[in-house]
Amino acid sequence: MPQRKEIIWRSPQGEVIACVEKNKVMQENLEEIRQICQDALEDGVLMGCDEQQVRAVLVELVAQLHNPYPPQK
Repeated sequence: MPQRKEIIWRSPQGEVIACVEKNKVMQENLEEIRQICQDALEDGVLMGCDEQQVRAVLVELVAQLHNPYPPQK
């Protein structure tokens, strides 16, 4: 797989998240999510599901995630 470019994470106010550990955790989380989504896509296609439908369901799943933390002011 091609290496993904590093994401510059920002706070809601637009400030760069500079903490190395926070960035490391976010990168590791994305790698895990990517692999789980890849596995789900491959499983779906191998079981005869439409690839575009599987992708759409994954997008919808992310869109429906609930943020349990209220915005900080």
